Order: sequence, then structure tokens, then C-alpha cells
Amino acid sequence: MKSLDVKIWSVRKRNTKKPSYDVRWAVAGKVFPQSFRTKALADNYRSKLMRAARDGEEFDTESGLPGSMEEKKSALTWYSFALKYLAMKWPHAAPNTRDGINESLTSVTTALLDDRPGRPSDELLRRALRNWAFVLPGPDDRELPTEIGNALHWVAKASRPLSDLADPVIGRAVLDSLKLKLDGTAAAAETVRRKRRTLVNAVHYAVDLGEFPENPLAAVRWQKPKVSSEVDPRIVANPEQARSLLHAVSYVGGYRRARGRRLVGLFASMYFGGFRPAEAVGLAEPDLSLPDSGWGSALLHRTRPSVGKQWTDTGESHDDRGLKNRPTEDVRRVPIPPQLVAVLREHIETFGTAEDGRLFFSENGGVVSSSTYYRAWQEARELALPPAVVASPLARRPYDLRHSALSTWLNAGVDATEVAERAGNSVEVLLSRYAKCLDGRQEVANRRIEDLLREYE
Repeated sequence: MKSLDVKIWSVRKRNTKKPSYDVRWAVAGKVFPQSFRTKALADNYRSKLMRAARDGEEFDTESGLPGSMEEKKSALTWYSFALKYLAMKWPHAAPNTRDGINESLTSVTTALLDDRPGRPSDELLRRALRNWAFVLPGPDDRELPTEIGNALHWVAKASRPLSDLADPVIGRAVLDSLKLKLDGTAAAAETVRRKRRTLVNAVHYAVDLGEFPENPLAAVRWQKPKVSSEVDPRIVANPEQARSLLHAVSYVGGYRRARGRRLVGLFASMYFGGFRPAEAVGLAEPDLSLPDSGWGSALLHRTRPSVGKQWTDTGESHDDRGLKNRPTEDVRRVPIPPQLVAVLREHIETFGTAEDGRLFFSENGGVVSSSTYYRAWQEARELALPPAVVASPLARRPYDLRHSALSTWLNAGVDATEVAERAGNSVEVLLSRYAKCLDGRQEVANRRIEDLLREYE
């Protein structure tokens, strides 16, 4: 039944925990409400209704909408949309970001598949999506192995419509699927947050394309996992422990091959200079000032993060980028203490540099991979620490040396602004993550308090 008897009322705000604005109108005496998160969206919707009424459009008495505003289900599937989204994001994303987008799209795509005959195995589906579908060049631009082509053809047929995300039940099920890794085990809270961020960004792109009037996931009441941003104080090594670990690195591997000795300076840069691992890997001799005595300096402007070949534009395992969260041409000057100056001078005298001036390189001159220095670090921990401490979280990862460095500087009384400048962080991030006490620091504080109280006895 159609009707021209239309009354449109003004936008009004609802008294709810989250801001909500209602548009109400009546068609043939039947009232229809529609809620929006922002007043701008509500005003826009009301304007469309009023325009349709002025133009003499007939309003449906069942939906309450004019023909120009009745929802038409898009034929676009989630899988087809995901390929569009990937093509939009890929050129401007860093390699590690591409990897994260790929993982997120794979998780959501798997959750939005109908149960159709001929379903490939879960392992084949993951491989087809991770290694072939959600990378560029895409599956339509290269030759696929037969089993991969068949699997992606099945995915294209089984993928549910993108519009299904507007159903709160389906939206919640998709969000819940993000809590699992691709192998079915529970995902870490940070992983869930990263996947959800990609999904929400993709849905915003769908809004830009006109597939949704607003983000449908915003209406889903879903408890996000809490992510701890603080550094676990158990991982922080005190100066004595750090020196023992750096000394132990030199004993890893044979003396002639020098598998460990080649990496002492790399780990020392993380501890004494507070460098990120990718910054230390990209360190080059021309960027260093190493005087015979006293403090030196490093001019950081290059990072070499370890990523997979499929994520880089060059096809190499390591990306070549500027500093993290900085403009490409930005630099950071970091003073380095005499201990690190001595280690780096000795490293250059012993091993020289790579052809491009890098201090740390593999035996064939290549970039040191993260797996290489991670294995060496695990061996060094077993050499330097008692068995009970080896089993503990203390300095479990090479990155923990950076945490130890920043904690040491803060506990030494260095101003937080100066520490943040040297570390390449904001003061807010520094104070929320790195302001942790060193191992055994409480004993020092306890003695000072005890001495103070004893003076007044």
C-alpha cells in the first residue's frame, strides 16, 4: 500500500549512555523511528525524507520509506569487497601493516562463509587466503596453482553478502571470531585489537562506497579485550644482569665463525643506546660519532625491520624505511655512553662494515635477520643466567634490552622529556609503558626510607 499522507518531525536527542538522535515520521498515521549516533547523520536522513515528500514521492506504509530510500541489498559479497579494500590500502601501507591487514581479512572472510558443498580443508583455505588472495598482485592478476584456484573459486561462491554485517547477530559473531588465531587457538588481546581495528577501518571504507549509511558494528555491544600497555617489570634487567648477558653473547658459536661476537654491538646498542632492534640493524658507520674517550652520538634515520618477502615492494625479506611513526626524512640524534662507544669501535676494527656501511651484517654481507639474533640471544641467556632465571621472563626477548635501558635512565633521574626524545617516543607513551623499577631497586628505596626514619628515632 502506498500513501502520500506523510508527517516528518524534527530530530530529537535521546537520553542514553551513548549519544543517540532519533528521526520520527508518520505515514498514513503509522509512526516510524530511526536512530543515529550523530546529529549530522540524523539531520541528513530527515532532509532526504523531506525532499522525497516535497517531490511527491509515494511512501510505503510497511517500511515507511519513499522508493528512493528503500534499502536495496547490495550484491557485493564480503570477499569481493575485501579485495577492493586491500587494493586501496596496500600501496600506502608498510610491510608489517600489510601482513596485519592480510591476517585480519583472512579471519573475517573465514567467519563470513556459508556452508556449501565442496568446502576445502581449513588449512588450504588459510593458505589460499593468506598467500594468494590478500596480497598484491591479486589472484586475478597472476597464475594460480589448481588447488588454490579451486579454493578461491569456492570462497567467492560461499562468501556472504557484505550487507550481512548490518545484522547485529552476524556482526557479533564476526567480532567473536577475531578472538581466535588462524589455527583456532586463542589470540592475544593485542592481536584481537589489531584485527578489530582493520575490520572497523574496512567497514568505514564500505560507508564511503555507499554500502552502509553508517558503521553497523557501532551498534554491536561487544566487550573488547583489555590490552595492558605497561611493561612487565619482571622482564627488566638491571645493569649487572645486562653486562652478564652481553658478555655471554660473545661466547655463542665458535670463535672463528664469530656468530655471537658479530652481534655483541647489536645488543649493546639496544641496551646502552635504547635503540629499537630495527634501528640497530640499520646502524651505519657514517651516522656515528665515536670519539677516543667520552660520549659519542648516533644519528638515526633508517630502520631495517624483518618482514616476509611477500609484504615488501622489493621482494626482499627486510624493509628499508625511516624511523617508526616519523616522517620519512626525519632523523633522531641519540647520545651514546662511553661503554657503547668502546663496543662499536671494537666491532668496526674487528669485522669492518658491509658495502653500504652497515655495522651488523651476516657472513655473506646480508641484513641480519630477526630469527638469527633471536636464536643467539636465547643461547646467551642460557649461558649467562641461572636455570631458574632462564625460565623466568627476565630479558626473554632482545627488545627487552630497550625496556631495560629506558627504565635505567628514568630510575637514574633523567628527565622524562629527555628520555622520550632519545627513545623516539612521546612522553605519554614513555610514562605509561617504560617507567618501571629495575630488578632489586626496591631494596635501595627501602634502605633510603629506613635511613630517613632512623634519623627521627
